[in-house]
Amino acid sequence: MSIPKEPRQLMINLMYLVLTALLALNVSAEVMNAFFSLEKSMKTSSKIVDDSNSSMYNSIKKEADAYKGDSLKQEVMRKAQQATQISDDFDNYMNGVYQRIFDAAGGDNPDKPGTPKDKKNKDITTQMLVNGPDNKLGGVPSLGDSIQQKILETRQAFLDLIDQGDRAALEDAMPLGKELVDDAWKVNMKDKKGKKVKENATWAYYKFNQMPVAAVIPLIRSFQADDKTTASAVLNNLFTKVKGQEIVFDAFFPVAAAKKGYVIEGEEYEADIFLSAFSTAASGSTKIYVNGNQLEMEEGKATYTSRASGIGPRKYNVKIDVTNPLTGETKSYDKEFEYEVGRRSVAVAADKMNVFYIGVDNPVSISAAGVSSNDLRVSMSGAGGASIKKSGKGYVVKANKPTPVNQFAYVNVTGGGLSQKVAFRVKRIPDPIARLGNKNGGKLGNGTFKAQKG
Repeated sequence: MSIPKEPRQLMINLMYLVLTALLALNVSAEVMNAFFSLEKSMKTSSKIVDDSNSSMYNSIKKEADAYKGDSLKQEVMRKAQQATQISDDFDNYMNGVYQRIFDAAGGDNPDKPGTPKDKKNKDITTQMLVNGPDNKLGGVPSLGDSIQQKILETRQAFLDLIDQGDRAALEDAMPLGKELVDDAWKVNMKDKKGKKVKENATWAYYKFNQMPVAAVIPLIRSFQADDKTTASAVLNNLFTKVKGQEIVFDAFFPVAAAKKGYVIEGEEYEADIFLSAFSTAASGSTKIYVNGNQLEMEEGKATYTSRASGIGPRKYNVKIDVTNPLTGETKSYDKEFEYEVGRRSVAVAADKMNVFYIGVDNPVSISAAGVSSNDLRVSMSGAGGASIKKSGKGYVVKANKPTPVNQFAYVNVTGGGLSQKVAFRVKRIPDPIARLGNKNGGKLGNGTFKAQKG
């Protein structure tokens, strides 16, 4: 297509290009809000585990203070102090990472406090966490590589506090850095579109590449939650050394950790429903119910699945019954959770006109939010005898006959969980009209004829 010489037409074409790009990159506000809802849930869960860790630390300290002459109890107390410091150092480091990303994304949004202004930006996270500030010039490691190194160092520091004979049993209970051990994350190495990524991809690329700011923030919170849980496993192990029995918690709180808070119609909504600060001593005395139906439990948690149907918010009620193994007393804890069901949408735009013309190529741009163009299936139906084929980054429609009144040619788009068709009219190209002196026929005066310049 040639570049138009008229400034107005050039501006219109540029606006079409910008609109198409925006449609292709569009991520719904509901999805962004779901990420921040997930972040809040993780912060709540981390706070509960952190309180539990403080309680466990105080119990160890009481034992050490009561038996100052017992070298074993004093050694365990020293390790408990180190475990707490290791956990706090990692938490502070990740808070610093969070703040750097938050500030780079424009800082606090006055309309929605607690969320950054540029929450959809993918370039910020990719540049900071994957590429690094001077990666191409000086080989400076990316922030993502530094996070990986910090996670591994912190995991090893925790392991060094555990007796050699206990490590094998505790390693699986330490989620921080578990996927990094022996590069376990590479087993199912997929990108955000479900495609296998290149073999030499780094963990930072796999984790953060082209992720919007709103999606990276919950990841940071998940690392902090893993840190608290790992510290809990270490403190619990240390406590058994001085107490000789498993600690029994007396405060419980139901938590739902959903894989995503916004799902597409037809997909399954899945959430892990578990009892935070769970004790193995209470494993046989805990029951979880969702909407009145009891779920099977494994290692202190149950998995709830529900196929999404209809559009809009959905709620479900969680009830957890806990029987104290020491007193036999049963307490119930109830909470309501919510998730959002949405539907994917597709944008189909004729690049030149809002109709199709017979006998010429009619370029068409098609994009769908959250769906790769490779997963879309495009076809034609309806009147007009039209066909469509892939051409470069877009499509080309050819039509054979005009559409009758109240009939249309349809561009059908399916794939990736969506099915939609968009209607267009088909017209003939207008016949050319010869004019002389603003007349296209009839008589023309001699003087008028001679006055014409061409």
